[in-house]
Amino acid sequence: MNAERLVVIGGDAAGMSAASQARRLRSPDELEIVAFERGHFTSYSACGIPYWVGGQVDERDELIARSPEEHRARGIDLRMRTEVVELDVRERRVRSRDLESGAESWTPYDKLVIATGARPVRPELPGIDAAGVHGVQTLDDGQALLDTLRAAPGRRAVVVGAGYIGVEMAEALVNRGYEVTVVNRGAEPMSTLDPDMGRLVHEAMTGMGITMVGDAEVTEIRTGDDGRVRAVVTRDAEFPADVVVLGIGVRPETTLARAAGLPLGDHGGLLTDVAMRVRGPEAGGVVWAGGDCVEVFDLVSGRERHIALGTHANKHGQVIGSNVGGGYATFPGVVGTAVSKVCELEIARTGLREKDADRAGLRYVTATVESTNRAGYYPGAAPMTVKMLAERRTGRLLGVQIVGREGAAKRVDVAAVALTAGMTVERMTALDLGYAPPFSPVWDPVLVAARKAVAAVRATG
Repeated sequence: MNAERLVVIGGDAAGMSAASQARRLRSPDELEIVAFERGHFTSYSACGIPYWVGGQVDERDELIARSPEEHRARGIDLRMRTEVVELDVRERRVRSRDLESGAESWTPYDKLVIATGARPVRPELPGIDAAGVHGVQTLDDGQALLDTLRAAPGRRAVVVGAGYIGVEMAEALVNRGYEVTVVNRGAEPMSTLDPDMGRLVHEAMTGMGITMVGDAEVTEIRTGDDGRVRAVVTRDAEFPADVVVLGIGVRPETTLARAAGLPLGDHGGLLTDVAMRVRGPEAGGVVWAGGDCVEVFDLVSGRERHIALGTHANKHGQVIGSNVGGGYATFPGVVGTAVSKVCELEIARTGLREKDADRAGLRYVTATVESTNRAGYYPGAAPMTVKMLAERRTGRLLGVQIVGREGAAKRVDVAAVALTAGMTVERMTALDLGYAPPFSPVWDPVLVAARKAVAAVRATG
């Protein structure tokens, strides 16, 4: 009896988690696993790249969880620097190209995993491909940026975009001793927050010496005679730059899937069922997908959304590997939890923003409180702002955003659990959270916000 063949496209979190889990469940005699990765690295923490660039992580290899050699030793035929350039779902095969030699070949599959990740948004602007302009998505990208920083003629950096990638790279460049300007299309940084909470991030970053420029649309990357970046130009101003980092966000990398006719959602990501199997007859019931190339179900709004996070990718891989390997697992959805930091400021959110609730047709109330991360009298107590959204009449928790200093970000996990459980804000006020003066006031800031949200719900009748 011939072994089935599993082909995996993509050698990072989702792809190699799927391959590894499938291998745990089925031996090489039962399941042959072939994986393709176009880059130089596998199974690495893309989320750690800003901290490697910023110097908090000393060596690139510290971000690598498992090398190609380790995967091969576990019975996975991993082909590095090999890009899949065509997907033929009717004949169940993929065409790959060796990026070193240019040689191409077809590989048939019985089961397929698409884990092609996401690509940085790179607007079509004059000078966008100039030397010194960097997107940051892979370890190769991080290495290229570090090489530029070491060779840059000056110490002026411009970050375009102020989402998670943008603020984290701003911190990295500050840590490298650069004079940093962040140019953002929106009025406030962190569009994943409501504007009033984004304003707190804006003020804190300005206080750290970062120049924040809002409501600014970049029109050109200006270069010198040597072809290197010299400035970022907007409609109203010009900002000198020796290096430019693009932090505009990412989009699902679904070029192969689109060409193969596989179903995509409104955000351009692949659509799957709860087992992470790609929907539709085109996939033939033997194609799975996970990681940054898929859309996920939002448990709060009931809609599909695209969220590029390593936590989701690894979970997707585990689910896919279990199902491909003959077991059973599901990924029911997300509530949209994310945390970040810029220098000493911690930023967190989960659930819906106001505009998300509006888009979903939900009626809601908001409550914002200012508190501290510790008892006010305890040394090191620092301010924290918590904003909470709750559904009118029912009081169901819809979302939480937190901006503050040490200890602020991970408090959002309490809200993430409450959202997943479908709790009301009134029910939250009775949560038995840990208390001691070094860790929290008697009333934790999340519970204070919940109490205020309860009052707002009651006031609406």
